[in-house]
Amino acid sequence: MRSLHARTAIAPELPRQVYIEVTNRCNSLCGSCPLTYDHFLPFEPKHHLSWEQFRQIVDQLPHIDRAVLHGIGEPLLNPALPRFVAHLKERGAHVLFNTNAVLLTEKRGDELTAAGLDELRVSMDGADRAMYRKLRGIDKFEQINANVCAFTTRRKVRGETMPKVSYWFVGMQENLHQLPDFVRLAASVGATEAYLQRMTYFGDGEVLDQDATARAENALYATLEDQQAALVRECEALAAELGLAFHASGATTPGESMAVKGAHPWQGCYRPWSLTYITANGTVLPCCIAPFATAEFPQIVLGNALQQPLAEIWNGKPYIELRQAVLGESPAPWPCQHCGVRWSL
Repeated sequence: MRSLHARTAIAPELPRQVYIEVTNRCNSLCGSCPLTYDHFLPFEPKHHLSWEQFRQIVDQLPHIDRAVLHGIGEPLLNPALPRFVAHLKERGAHVLFNTNAVLLTEKRGDELTAAGLDELRVSMDGADRAMYRKLRGIDKFEQINANVCAFTTRRKVRGETMPKVSYWFVGMQENLHQLPDFVRLAASVGATEAYLQRMTYFGDGEVLDQDATARAENALYATLEDQQAALVRECEALAAELGLAFHASGATTPGESMAVKGAHPWQGCYRPWSLTYITANGTVLPCCIAPFATAEFPQIVLGNALQQPLAEIWNGKPYIELRQAVLGESPAPWPCQHCGVRWSL
């Protein structure tokens, strides 16, 4: 299936990777997130996924190799999150989620560790208080780093190696100069990995608020200049010195993640054949990038896993049309034409 010609519009088996949005509520106000501007409010009511709804979704998948428990929203807001993690671990899945870590208390951290969480990914985007507050919309920089440092310290004292802790940086024109300090910050709090990912903006950059950072002119896609490339190389060397792994958010190096891949880069995407994304209301979407790549929510809906069988959705007409679009030379009206292909595996 890695070959373009080997893929067809029909997927031979249900996905073994699943993104489950455990909540679409959030305690941040990120300028790069559509939730901040209520793009989805008419279509997706604010909701915490319940235990019964969670089981209804995951029980439809016979094999789950990898489960990502985030989407639009802050996972730690859902009180049932450790229970979700424990159940998925019992099924043999690799489980992870991104968080702003505002609610990463000692109790919460211990519950997630006991549940068997594999990865705790902390979204930061800035290396100091001012940049964090500007991009993330809340003044919690010191609290978050203290929470993470306390968590990694407790883990070290107890001799625990899991969950693996990583710091994530959404790169844009506005903050890229802070990347070296971000790498140093990640090392200082006990993270073992730092990730750079490009900002995803809303389609052609149109948003509902003039203060939004998710605009085309702030994106790095296809705009990586020599100076920026040198900065990425500097950070790769710095991370190695600090004993920290430095990656892009997909299967590339940070520098490669900012390069355009041919005339039809979306053809390199395997998500429509390998994974599915399900919102807190059960809505099935193409992937985790889709909500960020377009403000036209109805056009990316593939079905609802709480209202119809997931197997029926997986090879239903909307999914078939999605796969045909990805295999073709023009993916519109799907958001795939705005995708960097390797942003978020």
